[in-house]
Amino acid sequence: MSNDLPRGWMTTTLGTISSKPQYGWTCRAANVGQIKYVRTTDISNGKIDWPSVPYCEEVPEDIEKYRVKSNDILVSRAGSVGVSLRIKDVPCDAVFASYLIRFNALDSIEPKYIEAFLKSDGYWRSISDFTAGIAVPNVNASKLASLELPLAPFNEQRRIVLKLEKLLNKIESSQKRLTKVKIILKRFRQSVLAAACSGRLTADWREESGGVSSKFNNNSAVNLLDIPDTWIWTKLPRTGEMSRGRSRHRPRNEPSLFGGQYPFIQTGDIAQSGGRITSHKQNYSETGLTQSRLWPKGTICITIAANIAESAILTYPACFPDSVVGIIANPKICVAEYIEYFIRVAKADLAMFAPATAQKNINIAILNEVSVPLPPLPEQQEIVRRVRSLFKLADKIEARYTKAQAQVDKLTPSILSKAFRGELVPQDPNDEPAEELLRRIKG
Repeated sequence: MSNDLPRGWMTTTLGTISSKPQYGWTCRAANVGQIKYVRTTDISNGKIDWPSVPYCEEVPEDIEKYRVKSNDILVSRAGSVGVSLRIKDVPCDAVFASYLIRFNALDSIEPKYIEAFLKSDGYWRSISDFTAGIAVPNVNASKLASLELPLAPFNEQRRIVLKLEKLLNKIESSQKRLTKVKIILKRFRQSVLAAACSGRLTADWREESGGVSSKFNNNSAVNLLDIPDTWIWTKLPRTGEMSRGRSRHRPRNEPSLFGGQYPFIQTGDIAQSGGRITSHKQNYSETGLTQSRLWPKGTICITIAANIAESAILTYPACFPDSVVGIIANPKICVAEYIEYFIRVAKADLAMFAPATAQKNINIAILNEVSVPLPPLPEQQEIVRRVRSLFKLADKIEARYTKAQAQVDKLTPSILSKAFRGELVPQDPNDEPAEELLRRIKG
């Protein structure tokens, strides 16, 4: 801990400004009971969802020893090591579990000041030092009590807390607004695809080019009864060559299959691709290729297991397993990108065919029966052009969102660092120095 602190501040330890640290009650959790049982998992989200907190299977004889009270500071000593929470209110009778350590701020020490420090980078560096080299990371009461922190005069502690509450509330508000932006962008892209595959996106184009429009309902494309008069319904296999990938070798993780030059695409690669596969994690060897197939660039990939009905287009030749269906689009009939757009729109409907089992999958026979609303080829090309343009706009907004999110994420650590360097609020020479404060409260 740096000694370069403002006048009136001092370096002390958590144990010096708190009551003796205490371990919680040891017992099993139960679904029913008399006393709630607060565990590490209950404090990990920054607040306690009291209705979800379980009960003690066994109530301690000395319940007062473990009873949770307002302004208790609970710190996890295992699992989510170092995670902490100051209890704001206790709406029911509760005790805390043995994997938690309780501290209470001494009189004339602001509990919220300690709470704020336990969220700072300085605190987390100390926790990292405490757990370094331990096979199973954990921290005990004595280590936490020895943790150093900068102590401000009491009145300044309060000024710091008030300023932090004001600033952190603004940050939280910004976080909520940014979260809404991400949700809006996702809905925007979904709406664009739904409009693209129903004819709404190119209604003006058809009118200008002499095509005839018809009325549309509001259902997803896979359930549409009405499509533009110039469109047709066709089965998915008729849009091109469609078959499952190949991976006949058992076991599939046989080392001799990998390490070569042939890209091997897995369901997770497709799910994370955003519609275009530009990277992968594994390559097949010559041995792997002999029991698989190298699909050409432009192949539409559709997952039928694990991540069901995810889709993307290969941007380079690659192999994939039988948990993926490939479609090599017939260029005389359709544009591959349009078919891939439709699969994204139909994803929720296709996933409904998966059995209610742990291993989610659908059969290729289900894809064989999927009806696709197919526009004339020139209109498909126009749809793809418009979708790309609109998605490019969404991508620009998302890039700005990502940059803003990164900046907001840095604000809280930066503000907390300033607070505990004495730079967040002005000092008052009339404040009782921290050293005098400690001497007084220690008697």
